[in-house]
Amino acid sequence: MRTKIGHFFLTFLLLASFNTHALFDEGQARLESEKNTISIFKDSVNSVVNISSLGKLRARRGFFFSSSTREVVKGEGSGWIWDKNGHIITNYHVVEGADNFLIRFNNNKKEYKATLVGTEPAKDIAVLKLLEVPRDITPLKTGDSNNVQVGQKAIAIGSPFGLDATVTTGIISAKQRGIQGIGGVEIRGMLQTDSSINPGNSGGPLIDSSGNVIGVNTMIFSSSGSSAGVGFAVPINIVKKIVPQIIKFGMVKRPGLGIAIAEKRELAYFYGIDLEKGLPIQSVRPGGPSEKAGLKGLSQNPRTREVKLGDVILKVDGKEINDFDDIFNILYEYKVGDIVEVLYRRGSALKKAKVKLEEIKR
Repeated sequence: MRTKIGHFFLTFLLLASFNTHALFDEGQARLESEKNTISIFKDSVNSVVNISSLGKLRARRGFFFSSSTREVVKGEGSGWIWDKNGHIITNYHVVEGADNFLIRFNNNKKEYKATLVGTEPAKDIAVLKLLEVPRDITPLKTGDSNNVQVGQKAIAIGSPFGLDATVTTGIISAKQRGIQGIGGVEIRGMLQTDSSINPGNSGGPLIDSSGNVIGVNTMIFSSSGSSAGVGFAVPINIVKKIVPQIIKFGMVKRPGLGIAIAEKRELAYFYGIDLEKGLPIQSVRPGGPSEKAGLKGLSQNPRTREVKLGDVILKVDGKEINDFDDIFNILYEYKVGDIVEVLYRRGSALKKAKVKLEEIKR
C-alpha cells in the first residue's frame, strides 16, 4: 500500500513539474513592451550600418615623412538607410575631415564603400551614398517628430564603441532642447532621451514604438564621455527637410535677408553702443532684398570716424530676434523666395518692411 502511495505521489510530482514547464511559455511570459522592442529591433537592425571614416596618413621613416600615404580609420559611427538608392543618414561630426567611408551591415559580412554626398554642419547631418547597393536593402520608415510626446518609448540602435547592432531603450525625456551644435549654431527643437547613447552611436536612428525613426542620435551630456542618461537626437522633421536638398544640390540652400550682423559686444566695447534687445545690422548687400526694402546698416562719419547705429531688427514675422541663433533658426524654417515681415527700429522709430528671402551664397 505504501509503495502504491509513493508511486502515486511521484507520478503526481512529475506531472505537475511537466505541466508547470508546459504552462510557462517564455514567449507568452514576455511583457508587451519587450515584444515590441524585439520586433522593432528585428525589423530595423539590418537597415542600421556601422560607418568607418577613412583619411590619408603620410608614412614616416625615422625622422622623415615620405611622399607616400596610407588610408587609416579616423573614426567610427552609425548611420541608417534612407532610400533604395543607397543613401545613408549620419552625423556631420562622424564624417568630418574624412575622404572615404566603409559601410558594414549587420546581415552582410562584406564591407561596402561609400562617398560623401553633402553635409549640413549647422544641424550635424550628413548624407553618404553607397557605391554598390545591396539588392536586399530596406530603408527605415520615418515618423513625425512634431507628434512625439514626453514619456513615450525611445529605442536607439547603433554601434557604441564599435559594437555593431546594439539596441538600448528608454523614453523621450524632454523636447525642444536648444543644444550648441558642432556647426557653431544652436540646434533647436532637439529631442532628449535617457536611452543609452555612447560614442559610436552618433548618426544612428532613434525609433518610436511604431518602428518609425523620430530622430538622429547626435550627442550626450556626460563628464566621463559615456552615457549618463542624457542624450540628444536631431528631430526627424529637420532631417526630412534638409536631406532631399543635400541629395539634389549637395548642400542645403539657406534663405537669408542679404545682411551682415553686427556683434553687440563689439558695438558696446569699441563704440559705446549698448543694446539690450534686437539684432543690429552691420551692412546690407548692395542690390540685395534688404537694401531694396529700405533697411540700413551702420554708418561712419568720415571726418570724426564716429560710428552711427543703423537699423536694429526686433522681429521677423512676429518672432523675436535678439541674437544670431534666433535669426538663423527662424529663417531656417523658410524657403528661398519666401517673403517675411521685418519689424525694426531706426533711432526711436519702429518701422516694418517686407523682405523677399534670397539664397545665402557659401
